[in-house]
Amino acid sequence: MAIDTPARIAVLGAGPIGLEAALYGRYLGYDVDVYERGGIAQNLIDWGHVRLFTPFGGNRTALALAALAAQDPAWRPPDDDALLTGREHAERYLLPLARSDLLEGSIHEQTRVVAVGRTEWMKGDLVADEARGDDLFRILLDSGGQERTAQANVIIDATGTYGNHNWLGRGGIPAVGERALADRIEYGLPDILGRDRASYAGCRVLVVGSGYSAATNIVLLAELAAQSPATQITWITRRPPEPADGPAGGPVRLVPGDRLSERERMAKVANALAASGGAVQHRSGTMVDRVEWQADKDSFLVHLSHDGPAETVEVDRIIANVGYRPDNSLFAELQVHECYATSGPMKLAARLAAHPSHDCLDQPPSSASALLNPEPNFYILGAKSYGRNSNFLLSTGFDQVRQVFSIVADRADLDLYATAGKSRP
Repeated sequence: MAIDTPARIAVLGAGPIGLEAALYGRYLGYDVDVYERGGIAQNLIDWGHVRLFTPFGGNRTALALAALAAQDPAWRPPDDDALLTGREHAERYLLPLARSDLLEGSIHEQTRVVAVGRTEWMKGDLVADEARGDDLFRILLDSGGQERTAQANVIIDATGTYGNHNWLGRGGIPAVGERALADRIEYGLPDILGRDRASYAGCRVLVVGSGYSAATNIVLLAELAAQSPATQITWITRRPPEPADGPAGGPVRLVPGDRLSERERMAKVANALAASGGAVQHRSGTMVDRVEWQADKDSFLVHLSHDGPAETVEVDRIIANVGYRPDNSLFAELQVHECYATSGPMKLAARLAAHPSHDCLDQPPSSASALLNPEPNFYILGAKSYGRNSNFLLSTGFDQVRQVFSIVADRADLDLYATAGKSRP
């Protein structure tokens, strides 16, 4: 059933996919509110020193370019093949987009979505009944400690996963002592050579993880150690050791024939550092069992276990690149079918599970039906739609936006990307 304009759409999150969804909705004539717990593109800015693996051409849309060109004829986009940093992408593309006439005034920053429910119905009412869609969504918001409610006909949850970290301990649960020390542990991508340099130079640093975030931090720390030789780096990964010419090629698994040159470069450099035994001391097949804080020494004691005897290392800093997970608590009162393995929406998770790949460029064919939930008019887009699967691409999210609005408007052939710049609908 079509949701006619001017219905109200609430977009949760002002990152790349949230802003794109808001823009698409505004082009179609919907009233749109975007609720963002921090600032616009906050996550990209937080790790803004890191270069994106995908070129700009895969991280923008024709619709947004048309909006920006209409707003300022002198504006020029980056080259499509440019590899921008997170901060450059935010400052040159996302922030100008948020300030455009179509979006300005629609974005509510520093506004956290606490919970989403229905105005009249509880979670267990009208199970799998489309009649639930006739009832407005009720949204509880918190702005600086002041709570209020808002309503919407459609909810698009694009809150992402970054900031909702996994844990260090065995089996994915917190290591003993980790919860109490989480505020002292870095779970992201610190600006090691810039803003956060003083926190790492000359320190003993423990890095945990075998993904691209860990590889990025290892490469930056090794560069820091070359400039500040007192810096000591220990890198632990859970997987058992593999030969350098094995499938993984080292701690970071390589993508055969990787089409993303920066991703391949980062992984190879990190693996070479691990193999060299120089500034980076790598230990594979190693788990974190317990974390303690020594207040008198301003340092951690980290208890590790592996095939040999258990050991304890003393470090000044811990960087835990152990992945992220979606925060699904905000829609706990809605009828959302979640995957038991990834915590993503079940239909999309099943499609991803049927097409496993380590390469984010190798995605299953997209389908609007995979974005449907038992809860009418509630959609999860962006990185959050992939749950704990880290293969999400911005271009995938843009296609999700197109598909969702083909459902909302009940027009299967609706594609503003194909008509952007020709005429405004």
